[in-house]
Amino acid sequence: MTSSFLTGKHIHRRTFLQGAGAAVALPLLDAMLPAGRLASKLSPASAAGKTRLICIEEVHGFPGCNNWGASQYLFAPEKIGSNFEMLPTNVLKPFEPFQKYMTIISNTDVRMAEAFATPEIGGDHFRSSAVFLTQSHPKQTQGSDLYVGTSLDQMYARRFGQDTVLPSMQFSIESLDQAGGCTYNYSCAYTDSISWESPTKPLPMIRDPRVVFDLMFGAGATPAERIAHRQTDRSILDWIVGEVAHLKSELGANDRRWMENYLENIREIERRIQLTEKRNTSGDPREFPEAPAGVPDSYGEHIKILFDLQVLALQSNLTRVIALKTGRDSSNRTFPESGSTKSFHPASHHGNRQDAILEYNKICQWRAGFIPHLLEKLQSTMDGDASLLDKSIVLFGSPMADANLHNHRRCPLVLFGGSQSGLGGNLHLKAPDGTPMANVMLSVMHKLGMDDVQTFGDSTGTFPLNSV
Repeated sequence: MTSSFLTGKHIHRRTFLQGAGAAVALPLLDAMLPAGRLASKLSPASAAGKTRLICIEEVHGFPGCNNWGASQYLFAPEKIGSNFEMLPTNVLKPFEPFQKYMTIISNTDVRMAEAFATPEIGGDHFRSSAVFLTQSHPKQTQGSDLYVGTSLDQMYARRFGQDTVLPSMQFSIESLDQAGGCTYNYSCAYTDSISWESPTKPLPMIRDPRVVFDLMFGAGATPAERIAHRQTDRSILDWIVGEVAHLKSELGANDRRWMENYLENIREIERRIQLTEKRNTSGDPREFPEAPAGVPDSYGEHIKILFDLQVLALQSNLTRVIALKTGRDSSNRTFPESGSTKSFHPASHHGNRQDAILEYNKICQWRAGFIPHLLEKLQSTMDGDASLLDKSIVLFGSPMADANLHNHRRCPLVLFGGSQSGLGGNLHLKAPDGTPMANVMLSVMHKLGMDDVQTFGDSTGTFPLNSV
């Protein structure tokens, strides 16, 4: 759809500005609301159908999920209930500015990630990611006969994402393209994706911000046009300048300001990707020479660009469903900026030594510290009468608890959501021993409007998310 639709009393919500292969979807503007109809007057069922869902997996659990770490409150705060306090060493300390949106659920189990038979022993890293959002046990195979379960994000996308251009989007930070068999007789497909469209179909996760940008906005109608575009400093916004001018002439002052800010954000992200590509093709040494030119060597810059792209995708209603895998299982990547020089996976095998647990905690807290960047962006981006954070549920957790033992009991899980998410926030909820994480995810589904779903994975019931 192009700006030729701007002829009625209001603009269609799915209007696109097009030109020379570019297609830029618009954010929600006042001009898109029919006269007398406000977003705040939508029915609860309609509002639930428009909730954004973002699922983020951390692969190796947290140090606060082993016995000593739990006694030091490195993950779960000491206080259960509201107005809890997080110690400086708590891995969630960077989330403190968003505590009123945060619900910590401690002491849930992901037993579907455990070994069910002797040949499966030791293969935790190669099945855990497939379990995170499916809460189902993967079939041990290196062949094409994969089988696990349909993931939460895809169940939601099937129900409430079909009227968007992209029913869902999947992202990753590290390389996940190791086709074929992984260790312990598991297909790499199990560790390469957390999103399963069906029990037999994992969805690919995109690592390269350039690929994401082109998917969202286009950068030429053909591969040749896309290559030619990347060899210039031109912006895709240059290709739709006439459409932008026409649109602005139809908008009020408030909408024009929103449009200018939105387009400026697109251009800023595009500029950052261009700078990354220029740096990575300069001939200077790279930390990850095998990575595509659009992938920053810096973990922080990489995840921030992906988060910024996600917010634009949600803001423009290109999608309502996003999944992100923050690392690869058994990754040996180092993060010197965290204050530790140890590699990620070896650091997670801390031998239950207190100094080594705290060393691993530095890495985990540093990595988790980038997620508030996403929360801040969601909070500062308005979507009609409320922010995107108010209209979202962000699910952050791990299918592993104590990585030193490859243990899946007492796994970490945190939810974020604002006024329209149905979550109360400012809560630490400790589940009774033996509670499946699937119970929490089933309750999340109900918050998302899927009340008719009665079971999920190995759930034994729902889990109350608004009270102790």
